[in-house]
Amino acid sequence: MSNTAEQFNKKGIRTSYVSTIIGISLVLFMIGLVLSGVFGLNNIQTQAKENLQGDIFFKSTLNDADIKQVEQSLKPWKEFNKVWFVSSERAVQEFGGEGSDEIKQLLAGENPLPPSLCFSPKAKFANKEGMKFIKAKLLKFYKNEIDEVNYDEASVNRVNLGFKQFVILFLSVAALLIIIAVAMINNTIRMSLYAKRFTIKTMQLVGATSRHIRKPFLMQAIIQGVFSAILALGFLMSVFFALNNVIETFEISFTIEMLLLLIGSLLLLGIFITLVSTWFALNKYLRMKLDDLY
Repeated sequence: MSNTAEQFNKKGIRTSYVSTIIGISLVLFMIGLVLSGVFGLNNIQTQAKENLQGDIFFKSTLNDADIKQVEQSLKPWKEFNKVWFVSSERAVQEFGGEGSDEIKQLLAGENPLPPSLCFSPKAKFANKEGMKFIKAKLLKFYKNEIDEVNYDEASVNRVNLGFKQFVILFLSVAALLIIIAVAMINNTIRMSLYAKRFTIKTMQLVGATSRHIRKPFLMQAIIQGVFSAILALGFLMSVFFALNNVIETFEISFTIEMLLLLIGSLLLLGIFITLVSTWFALNKYLRMKLDDLY
C-alpha cells in the first residue's frame, strides 16, 4: 500500500514538473512571437529607410568618366548603402518610362537630362538630420564638381514618422503581452510550489536553513527555464517553417545575429523569470506558519 502511494506521489511530481515546463514554454513561445515581430519590424524599417533615394547632379564641365570617378570615391563612405551611376539615356528611360521613345522624338533626338549619381543612405542616416549632413558633406568635399544634391524630404519624414508611430503602438501591445506572460509564469510556478509547501515547511522544521532549502528549488527553476526556452524555440521554428512552406507569398527570414539574439533572449528570460518567481514564492512559504499552510 505504501509503495503504491509512493509511486502515485512520484507520478504526481513528474506530471506537475512536465506541466510546469509546458506552461512556461507556451508563455515563452508567446514572448518569442513578440520578439520576432520586433526584429521583423526593425528589419522592414531598415529596408524602407535604405530604399530612400537621393540624386547628385554635376556641373556641365564634367563628363561621364569624371562622374564615375566620383562614384568610386563615394562608395566607401559610411553614410551610403549604395551609390550608382545614371547615364543620360537611362535618366530619360526612368523619367519617361514606356513613353521614353516618344519623349526623345519630341526633343528632336536631343537629351536634356544630364548624367548623375544616385545614392541610398544607410538606415542610420535616413532621417532629416542625416540627409542634411550627407548633402552638406558632399557639397563640402566636391564643391567644384557637384552642382546640386536633391532628395525628397517628404518621403524621408514620412518613412520615419510612420514607423515611429507604428513602433510605439507595437511596443505598447508587446509590453502588455509580456506583462501578462510574466504573470502567467509566476502563477504557474506558485501553483507548482504550492503542492510542495509541506515539504518546504518540514525541511525548515528539522533545522534546514533558508539557503539550503532554496538551493534545490532554484536549481530546478534554472533547469525548467532552460528546457522551457528550448521547447518554446522548437515551437517558434516549427511555426515559421510551416508559414514559409504553406503560404507562398509569406517568408520569414532571420540573420544569424537576429537568430542568436532571439535564442539568447528566450533563454535568459526563461531562466530569469523562473528564478525570480521561484524565489518570491519560496520566501512566502518560508515565512508562513504551519497552521497557515492548510
